[in-house]
Amino acid sequence: MGTVSFAKRVAGKPTAQQGITVQVLSLAWPVVVEQMLGTAVGLVNTYIVGHLGAAALAAVGLASQLVMLLSAFFSAAGVGGTVLVARSVGAGEQREAEAFAGQSLLLALAIGVLAALPCLFWGGGMLRALGGAPDVVAPGRLYLLAVGTTMPLMALLYVGNATIRGAGDTRTPMVIMTVVNLVNAVLSWGLVYGVGPLPALGVLGAGIGAAAGSAVGGVLVARALLREQGAGGLRVSWAGFRPDAARTWRLLRVGLPSGAEQGLMRLAQVVMASVVTGLGTAAYAGHQLGIQLLSVAFTPGFAFSVATTTLVGQELGRGSPRRAAACTMTASWLALAVMCGGGVAAFFLAEPLVRFFTSDPGVIAQGAIAVRGCAFIQPSLAWYFVLSGALRGAGDTGYVLLAQALPIWLVRLPLSWLLGIAAGLALPGIWAAMILDMSVRALMLGVRFRNGAWQRIRV
Repeated sequence: MGTVSFAKRVAGKPTAQQGITVQVLSLAWPVVVEQMLGTAVGLVNTYIVGHLGAAALAAVGLASQLVMLLSAFFSAAGVGGTVLVARSVGAGEQREAEAFAGQSLLLALAIGVLAALPCLFWGGGMLRALGGAPDVVAPGRLYLLAVGTTMPLMALLYVGNATIRGAGDTRTPMVIMTVVNLVNAVLSWGLVYGVGPLPALGVLGAGIGAAAGSAVGGVLVARALLREQGAGGLRVSWAGFRPDAARTWRLLRVGLPSGAEQGLMRLAQVVMASVVTGLGTAAYAGHQLGIQLLSVAFTPGFAFSVATTTLVGQELGRGSPRRAAACTMTASWLALAVMCGGGVAAFFLAEPLVRFFTSDPGVIAQGAIAVRGCAFIQPSLAWYFVLSGALRGAGDTGYVLLAQALPIWLVRLPLSWLLGIAAGLALPGIWAAMILDMSVRALMLGVRFRNGAWQRIRV
């Protein structure tokens, strides 16, 4: 596809001719489905493993925290790819968009190899450092070994999908995540319990299922971008994988703050996990159930965030900052309405939701507390997601890093210890600290968005 036809395709996308609400929703709904499917990977494993007991549930939960910490650095390539591809698409520059897509994938593979090493060689030690009991560390180490083997392909899946979304195609990632989820569900169920000819491997089986799903997803993303009619109108040639220092630096300049942001957030979550493990295995397992269900509540917020990042990047590429701001506000109100509705439902259905995943009375009691905390965090979470997405789309990733790191380290962690441990409020105190942290983040991002400096950032 030539540059002229590419420009026509971009111009043919819904812009001024279509209402902003329709434009936001058309990008957001496939991301909702995609993220629900991605979240379902964790939920399916939680459901399957939860019936093995509290120790198995805690093992998968603690190991997953470490996987999320390591995979946070994929954001350096993912956000950089989304922003620069979106800007190039908005400006009608096909070759630049495809070149940035290729460099994003190359960078993803390199980061994925580095992220695999701790899982493969130091998993047990990391789990012990977080306070995991011996009956948690042993199966958790096996889970990390399995997931670590396909970490480079997991990076390709994450970054490739982010790049495709930057081109305005949110449906291809949705289809890919459908396949990922099916592979994970079938293999995890079969290998955890030994269905048919498959051996019963317990927690290791869940790790193999998650690893296989990521591997298949990574291959599908690469195939989508390398084929003749590439995803999102992008076709990455094999020559696009040739290292390009200038473009790689531009990707990192935009993406590194997001990688640091995600890394600091995941590290804080790991520190939080070590605080919660001090309350006992049942409390940690219940807290982990709350986190898993919170990840479901993240889904619409993340979807509107992705839509906003793409639209802001494309509109700024077209030289339309006012429309970029209008898209952001529309997405904010839509996210608020959807997430508050979900929060109300979670509050009243907390106990039945937890019972679906486990029959352990102690875990049920603690999990219900965590789910109700999840309900109260929804309003600030909605604003946080959309405003951070808008600022990332503009390339203002440094400030998003600041708004993420300061509250989580200066508000959430100290208050979690003070309220949860020192004051003896246990899990309610920890979730109160999380709610306050998210409120501060949303306020910081709101002030930044309102001053309008993001509209003039060059990437």
